[in-house]
Amino acid sequence: MSSMKTTRRLALRLAAVLLLACGLPPLLSHAATQRQGAGDATRSGGAAPAGASTAPAGASAAPAVLAIKAARLFDGRSDHWVRDGVVVVAGGKIQAVGAGTAVPAGAQVLDLGDVTLLPGLIDCHTHLSFESSDDFTRDTVTRLRRDVAEAAIRATANARHTLMAGFTTVRDVGSADFIDVGLRNAIRDGVIPGPRMLVAVHMLGARGGHADGAGFAFKRLGEEPGIERGIASGPDQFRDAVRFCVKYGADVIKVGATGGVLSLSDEVDTPQVTQAEMDAIVDEAHRLHKRAAAHAHGVTGAKEAIRAGIDSIEHGSFLDEEGLRMMKERGTYLVPTLLAGEYASGRVVPRHYPPEIAAKAEAAVAQRSAMFRNALRIGVKVAFGTDSAVSPHGLNAKEFALLVAHGMTPAAALRTAMGPAADLLGLPGQIGTLEPGKQADLVAVPGDPLADVKVMEHVSFVMKGGQIWKVAGVEK
Repeated sequence: MSSMKTTRRLALRLAAVLLLACGLPPLLSHAATQRQGAGDATRSGGAAPAGASTAPAGASAAPAVLAIKAARLFDGRSDHWVRDGVVVVAGGKIQAVGAGTAVPAGAQVLDLGDVTLLPGLIDCHTHLSFESSDDFTRDTVTRLRRDVAEAAIRATANARHTLMAGFTTVRDVGSADFIDVGLRNAIRDGVIPGPRMLVAVHMLGARGGHADGAGFAFKRLGEEPGIERGIASGPDQFRDAVRFCVKYGADVIKVGATGGVLSLSDEVDTPQVTQAEMDAIVDEAHRLHKRAAAHAHGVTGAKEAIRAGIDSIEHGSFLDEEGLRMMKERGTYLVPTLLAGEYASGRVVPRHYPPEIAAKAEAAVAQRSAMFRNALRIGVKVAFGTDSAVSPHGLNAKEFALLVAHGMTPAAALRTAMGPAADLLGLPGQIGTLEPGKQADLVAVPGDPLADVKVMEHVSFVMKGGQIWKVAGVEK
């Protein structure tokens, strides 16, 4: 234990020396931390504008103007990186960016050396409120025994792991007890470190479906759920369920269009809401200026969501040629969550599931690879998403290697977590690429991710909204 502490101290000193050499405050200097006015971010509902957060206690306060240098720069807009990249940051935003960009007079310089500098990454499918293990039954019992306060505290650790992995923005698509709303607000207000969050409050769904938490004896776990937990029936009730979620802080609406893998009482590919119900959900979400996402493994439910104008299909395991062409024609995004399949099927580590869940996991993962390759061939838009919680939080970047293994070029795989993801979230003018005027969300990795995309799993530098959270591989 003492040797681990010594190693940690040496690493912290190295990071501090690097920052001090550049005229920056040490990572762990609380005295250097400054809180900024929250402005519109103080409102209780909805996501704050990107960058409206205050600086959490402990984040390194950036100087007035900071020039960050790196051996390579990938701006998220092209297929190539450029040498001798420079990003000039002021007021939490990017002021200038490019190869050999001039450093303004008086600016402080942080030279990261032989790394590739990229935009902050975006994960469009997370569940920061919880995390699965390799034992389904143990997880079920643990969640029943764990109170809301403990779950919320654990969620703060999940948020931190995600930020330190280089993901500066996430779309969190399903929670319970409003933990996602509280987590988003605490991050936004500078109380805890974490990624910028867009949240769904609850996944909407049908009675007995993937969103219902069914599979237990009648009233064994309390009263039958209603719209306060996302369960509805009929177009009017589903409209009310959308309004309920928005009332209590949702930035995005999520619906369970088909059965799921990790649910006890449904089949993975069956449709779970009617076309009229889906039409009502998507229409009401869009009327309230919210994007809508559909959990959909099965093809029938996915097509109903696509016809209704859904913004993204999550998973899409059994999508056929017709469904994929419908997505292409309508501009519907696919969020493939390949990493979730690796974990749910036990390919990474053995998983202990009830037989019905194990069979569904195998069925879904057996189809998803061919589906994804067909989606690429047809030209369906793809946005990055992991379904983290099925996999451990902080391992999000492992999705990149899976995207490449399934047919994407490294540059295209990287961009799924950049511009396209920002577009899906409705934030294309604020995040996703390195351009003047956008939020100063930056990450760096050793080596060249276009030659070996797995280097994305080793983020050495993280800046979110101009605040430094990790440098020389050392976390704040």
